[in-house]
Amino acid sequence: MGFESVHPGTVRPGGRTARVRASVLRAAGDALAEHGFAHLDLADVARRAEVGKTTVYRRWGTVTGLVADLLLDMAEQSLPRTETGSLLGDLKANARLVQRTLADPRQGALFKAVIAAAICDAQTTEALHRFYDIRVREWAPCVHQAVDRGEVPEGTDAHEVIRAVSAPLYYRLLTTGASLDEAAADQAAEAAAAAARAGAYVRGGRP
Repeated sequence: MGFESVHPGTVRPGGRTARVRASVLRAAGDALAEHGFAHLDLADVARRAEVGKTTVYRRWGTVTGLVADLLLDMAEQSLPRTETGSLLGDLKANARLVQRTLADPRQGALFKAVIAAAICDAQTTEALHRFYDIRVREWAPCVHQAVDRGEVPEGTDAHEVIRAVSAPLYYRLLTTGASLDEAAADQAAEAAAAAARAGAYVRGGRP
């Protein structure tokens, strides 16, 4: 079942409806970053977006439906995959994209709020999983290309390699006060690339 058919507000519209959706999602992101999921209110989002409350309630229905659409939009609007010609170069590009997003005051706060909400809300959890599935699938081909070039072993799990790049950055965001800079991003990419070259992500173990 497609994501659009599951959650209210996720059918991608055009014209004025698209402008309303963009305004509401921008307002929802601002409210999440400022106050967190627990204080997200559809009426407040409507006020911020300067649209009628009825429009927001009819279109998204619930706070979780709105957050689901926000995550879908963020996944689709994210920058496309970079191709540098090497696995390490590609993974560094991915890591630096994640780092810039999480280090941004608004985006970093927004992700913290959504991750916190996903711990106790099943629909938000599903939306978050779908967000990361879209992004991982966008970047997985760089690992397939590395296999073709002979940089990493046959059978390397591309999705696990991409997840391994982001994991240290999210861990630092959520558990420490350390800054997320390009050095941290490069270190995460180098560690994932080294592990992939060593066969750590070959399905079923080392070749």
